[in-house]
Amino acid sequence: MRPIERVTVWARRAGAAEALAAHWRGEGFDAVATTDLAAAAAAADIVSCATLATEPVVRGAWLRAGSHLDLIGSFTPAMREADDEAFAGAAIVVDTDEALAKSGELIGPMARGVFSRADVRGTLAALARGEVQGRRRDDERTVFKSVGTALEDLVAAVQVWERAAAA
Repeated sequence: MRPIERVTVWARRAGAAEALAAHWRGEGFDAVATTDLAAAAAAADIVSCATLATEPVVRGAWLRAGSHLDLIGSFTPAMREADDEAFAGAAIVVDTDEALAKSGELIGPMARGVFSRADVRGTLAALARGEVQGRRRDDERTVFKSVGTALEDLVAAVQVWERAAAA
């Protein structure tokens, strides 16, 4: 696995992107802000999207072979961060099976025949246990779709509690 070379941050407001990039630079990352999302996505190994968008923000046409798309913001049938092309031909993993019935990100493309339920490799837990295979080829695009689970919330709460107790 290659080390992180650079983190490029885009936001709808350029000032917000720069503020986050500055924060990450303070944490030791080589981080820069950009106003060109298409170019940043096209150059990235990993595109991580965490928005409350109801229309696609990320376009599949921007993603190169072998890249990974991480979609963690949208969590209702009316929300969507990526267009249909982002899913076409990609290896898809979901946080839970519930995502297939809950996420507009998945419901729409499945209804339009972009991919089927059977095309989804499995859940994050199954991937972590080695029950399903992740990337099969270096040029295979992968997509992870999360709608959030109570277990994830619990883990985050425990980490906050432990850090606060240690301080």
